[in-house]
Amino acid sequence: MTLPGKLGFIGGGRMGEALIQGILKTEIVAAADILVTDPVTARREYLAETYGVKSFDSSEDEHIWSECITVILAVKPQIMKDVLQSARAKVKDSHLLISIAAGIQTSLIDAYLTGSNCRIIRVMPNTPAFVLEAASALCQGPRATLEDMETALTVFKSIGKTVILDEKYFDAVTGLSGSGPAYVFTFIEALIDAGLKVGLNRSDAELLVMQTVLGSVKLAMASNEHPAQLRAMVTSPGGTTIAGLHELEAAGFNGIIMDAVEAATERSKELGK
Repeated sequence: MTLPGKLGFIGGGRMGEALIQGILKTEIVAAADILVTDPVTARREYLAETYGVKSFDSSEDEHIWSECITVILAVKPQIMKDVLQSARAKVKDSHLLISIAAGIQTSLIDAYLTGSNCRIIRVMPNTPAFVLEAASALCQGPRATLEDMETALTVFKSIGKTVILDEKYFDAVTGLSGSGPAYVFTFIEALIDAGLKVGLNRSDAELLVMQTVLGSVKLAMASNEHPAQLRAMVTSPGGTTIAGLHELEAAGFNGIIMDAVEAATERSKELGK
C-alpha cells in the first residue's frame, strides 16, 4: 500500500527520523513527498541531506498543512498544546492527524483544535523504532475511519510490529512496551556484570549476553511454545539452570518485573491528567 498524497511531520526528532527511515525503506511514500518541520537548523539540514526530504523551520508549518493530507505529530507532549493551537486555523477537516506524543489523549488533541473536524489517530511506538523493530499500539480517535487506520498501520508497520487497542489501555502500553526497553537494557547490563563477576572479560561477556538475548527472542517469536515450555527446554533436573532460576525465584524476579510495569502504568495515568 502506498499512502495518498504527501506526508507531513511536525517535529523531526529521533522517532520522526525512524519513521522516515521505515517509510523510505518500504517505499510507501517517496522522499520528495515527505515534508518535515523542526526548529533546529542543523536538524533540518541533516534530514534533508540524509534522506532527501523537504524540511522547513517550525514557523513555516503552512507548507505541511497546505500540502499534506496525513500529518504525523512528532513533538514532545509538553509543547503539543502550543503547536496545535498555533496551527488551529490551518488544520482542515480533510486532514488525518497521527499523534505519537506520549500521554496525550485523542480527546485532548480534539480539544486543542476546537472547531476542527479532522480525524485523529493516536500511536504509542517505542525506541526500538530506531532499528525498525518497534512495538506500536494504535487507537482510532475522533472521526477516524477504517481507511485512516489502514494508512496509520501502513506507516507504523514500516518500523516494526503493530497492535490495535482501545485507548483505555494506552497507559498499560506505556508501562509495558513504552518503558519496556529500559527494563530489558537493565537486564542486559545485569547479565554482563554477572559475566564479569564469574571471570569473563567485558568484550566476551557483552557478545555472549547480546547474542543470548537476541537468539532467545527470535526463538520465542518463531516458536508456538509458551515461554514456560521454552524455559523448561533449558532446565535439567539438578542442573545449572535450575540453580540459577531458584535464585531468581527467591529474589522475587517475576514480581519485581510486574511491579515495575504497574508502577510505570500508574505514573502514565498521573502524567495524563
